[in-house]
Amino acid sequence: VAAAPESPVAEHAPSAEGDKNLRERRKKSSRGRRGKRGGRKQVPGEEVKAAEEGASTEPEAFSDHPERGWAEEDEGFGDYFQEDELPEEIEEEEPFEYEEPQEEVKRVCKLLINAEEPEECRLALLEDGRLESIHVSTISRTQTKNNIYKAKIVAIEPSLQAAFVDYGTEKNGFLPFSEIHPEYYKQELSNEVRHLVETHQWKRLSITDVMERGQEVLAQVVKEEVGKKGANMTTYLSIPGRSVVLMPGSDSSGISRKISGEERRSQLRGAMKSIDLPEGIGWIVRTASVDINEEVLSRDVKYLLGLWDDIKRKGQEMGGVGLVYEDQESVLRFLREHFDPSIQEILVDDRTALEQVKKFVELLPEKQRNVKVRLHQGARPIFNQYSIEDQIESIYQPQVNLPSGGSIVISPTEALVAIDVNSGSTSRGKNFEASIFQANMEAAAELARQLRLRDLGGLIVVDFIDMRNRKHIQAVEKKVKESMKKDKAKVDFSRISKFGLLQISRQKLGAPIEAGNYRQCEHCKGRGTVRSVETLSLYYLRRIQTGASRKVVGRIECHFPIDVASYLQNNKRAELHEMERKYGVEVMILAEPDMKPMDNELIFHKAEKEENPKKQS
Repeated sequence: VAAAPESPVAEHAPSAEGDKNLRERRKKSSRGRRGKRGGRKQVPGEEVKAAEEGASTEPEAFSDHPERGWAEEDEGFGDYFQEDELPEEIEEEEPFEYEEPQEEVKRVCKLLINAEEPEECRLALLEDGRLESIHVSTISRTQTKNNIYKAKIVAIEPSLQAAFVDYGTEKNGFLPFSEIHPEYYKQELSNEVRHLVETHQWKRLSITDVMERGQEVLAQVVKEEVGKKGANMTTYLSIPGRSVVLMPGSDSSGISRKISGEERRSQLRGAMKSIDLPEGIGWIVRTASVDINEEVLSRDVKYLLGLWDDIKRKGQEMGGVGLVYEDQESVLRFLREHFDPSIQEILVDDRTALEQVKKFVELLPEKQRNVKVRLHQGARPIFNQYSIEDQIESIYQPQVNLPSGGSIVISPTEALVAIDVNSGSTSRGKNFEASIFQANMEAAAELARQLRLRDLGGLIVVDFIDMRNRKHIQAVEKKVKESMKKDKAKVDFSRISKFGLLQISRQKLGAPIEAGNYRQCEHCKGRGTVRSVETLSLYYLRRIQTGASRKVVGRIECHFPIDVASYLQNNKRAELHEMERKYGVEVMILAEPDMKPMDNELIFHKAEKEENPKKQS
């Protein structure tokens, strides 16, 4: 039987061996790629500690309310590279290995407290002479977070499911329905509403069903007022101590996620259960309790219970709205929230603050009392002595230089914070990819520090320099994640997209540090730029012409800054004369040396009544 002629398709069909080689090549080329959108492939050797990374010391008091919580590990952004859209230019080979700078095993940590000026108190945490944290408290930036007020509901907005409360300040506080404790619901409820409340069907309730104007509540500030926005408030109160947080009106309890080891967690849980707490008082054991004994924990709880009794009594006795409980002074508040056993020395330049620090240290567990507390008596100011004034001033600058010659530029806006990574002189080396990788790695470490120093929160978008090597991309992502571990705020991340963008969501613990130390520019009104003299002059010329065209106007007085007035008189004299001839009006250009660039005043006098001028500005 004659063999059938081979078909063209069969001629090019892969053999078994060729098919095996093809599968191996595909397997090799796709190894390590990201999978479907929304999934995550762990980098070899990377430790994923989602529960540990998002933990915060200060917000622990609110961990029993899921609506306030932040995701502890982001899977929602998904991966930006699909299996079929991975850029072909990404290299599988890694021509350069970035070497991490060797860090000393033991760092020298110091806390400097500058409190000699009554108008301002500054606290700086140093690691090996490098500024790692800064807190500034001024008269113009009085912190109200954690303060408890007696407040009155002055408006209810059903569309927002929220109420606005007067608590004794210029701006009303914002109180969402989800932050109103059921004990404040009005007494006269319909049977249907009462059933929804008893069965905890909160989503079917409207704030108007259970609240009314004029009601008084005890409310706590959870977020400082920023700009035109008032403070965010809650009636789920929390009273923070050094080792524990009490939550009146709550039955929940918990241990800080940063306390590892099930045995220690069980000991602390047992110690709290052995304390005779009143019914309806929740608690959270803080990270600072990791080394303390049951006696210290019990003493802290008893102090907070006494404080809560004082708050209730004062709230009942107070006639109107106002402050019921004020959080501790800036020095003690900073120590309570940020003191770490790694701090070896505390230097203070004010004797009153020194006594406060000493009393705080005396209440620490015995293992942590070896910290040295000294009064700074040098001839030079304390911050100058340790060369950190320049580091503090750099916080207010948009550009931060990197060790290798690159830089990052930080631009806060109303919607988000944009961070741009620039290679600078880093890209002048022979290995371009290696230089870009080094700049991105340095930027990943520095941006985490800058976010802490500047108190920037909300949505942050980082524009890294484009990288072609997949392993470099993964290394930068890992570096960002590791650098954020020091942060007290809760932080969430996306992956680096194909456009080189990394999204970070950081909890806002307070207003940015710049807000309390800078004021809006009177010239540009916060824009950062002012209109040019030529543009302003033409704009005012059109306004003059519009006014002159009205038949009732006989004379126009124009008061402008010197540069605008000079431009109009020298460059637009012919147009002004033509305007006077055409409309039969008199135009007077007057230069005012005290006027700012954008200021102006136009006065239109009626033709028949000079004594009744009409002003416009």
